[in-house]
Amino acid sequence: MRTWRYWRTGGLALALLLAGPAPAQVAERTAATQVSRERIARVGRLLDDYVAQGKLAGAVIQVQQDGRTVYTKTAGWRDREARDPMRADTIFRIASQTKALTSVAAMMLVEEGRLVLSDPVGKYLPEWSKTTVAVARKGGGYDVVAAKRPITVRDLMTHTAGISYGSGPAEKAWRDAGITGWYFADRATPVAAVVARMATLPMAAQPGEAFVYGYNTDVLGVVVEKVSGRTLDAFLTERLIAPLGMKDTFFYAPADKAKRVATVYSAGAGEVTRAADPGRLENGSHVGQGHYVTGPRTAFSGGAGLLSTAADYGRFLEMLRRGGELDGRRYLSRKGVELMTSNQLGDIPFNPGMGFGLGFSIRQDLGRAGEEGSVGEFGWGGAYHSQYWVDPRERLTVVYLTQVIPAGDLDDHAKLRALIYQALD
Repeated sequence: MRTWRYWRTGGLALALLLAGPAPAQVAERTAATQVSRERIARVGRLLDDYVAQGKLAGAVIQVQQDGRTVYTKTAGWRDREARDPMRADTIFRIASQTKALTSVAAMMLVEEGRLVLSDPVGKYLPEWSKTTVAVARKGGGYDVVAAKRPITVRDLMTHTAGISYGSGPAEKAWRDAGITGWYFADRATPVAAVVARMATLPMAAQPGEAFVYGYNTDVLGVVVEKVSGRTLDAFLTERLIAPLGMKDTFFYAPADKAKRVATVYSAGAGEVTRAADPGRLENGSHVGQGHYVTGPRTAFSGGAGLLSTAADYGRFLEMLRRGGELDGRRYLSRKGVELMTSNQLGDIPFNPGMGFGLGFSIRQDLGRAGEEGSVGEFGWGGAYHSQYWVDPRERLTVVYLTQVIPAGDLDDHAKLRALIYQALD
């Protein structure tokens, strides 16, 4: 994984009605949108070329400015072998894009006075009161030492708790415990039970000393459950998903929507091939179709469990772009969103030009980051090669969904970013 009811928009409403391998709808260029119709069309041509070359089976991209859909494109196939075309309402496994919703859920509890960012996780999950860290020896093996301080809620939200996805000096101990990789959909036990066992294993780094991408947001999801008294599924549905009108967002696909779930492909030998069903664990990632339709439906992974559509996820992002409010309903305060989208890492090393907030990467230096964007932009992506970002300066939200794992050397992310920004007048 890289360390990294319906919309009232006419353009998107039209997109939802059209079906076919490569329809695109583009808003006319106006002073309000500031997007060139001619230049943004390069995005669609790139995706069509990738489908024709076999680099992608299919994808959906949606670009909004000021909450208005200025470009949307469906390319290729939902299921290439069945010749079932990609549609705007195709449902995708969004994996780590789930982290954003879980982080917002936690911040909602903070703003209700039920949770404090500096709280030790052990206050809510007693087994996490005292944790250990694996320290590698020069000659091989590792020592287990006590954590210098308790892991906090803020550590979880910034991925500075030292919790990996099972990697690190104590990798074998995590593997022997059956806790590796981000995938939970095949588990018949709640995430809380797995998280409780995690606390007994040595972490990969001391709390607050390094950015370590891993189960942090899954632990956070269990904290949300404990504080709210609701399952994460129920809390997210009642407080975010349903009120925002995200009608196609859930942890497991309902039977009547199963045929809309996109097929997973894997990159290799110059083109993608259909992944196994349900799949298997490879290098810490689940490679395959997964158990999102026929699985146990017991584990609600706050770190990587949700399915969604471009339209649904765009609703969520637009709420954040607007400072926590959408359609007259407030979900977070303006200051809460400001805090979440501010760099929290201090001197902790991260990617060049980038910082990390409470659930999102933050663009801080355009030159050091080395690609198009804006200072203050925030976003992330998912294991199935999806990506999203919000650019407050340009008033943009971008959702790009595809299903490729592993993605190999696929370079679509960088090219799509360049083609979106070159279209701004």
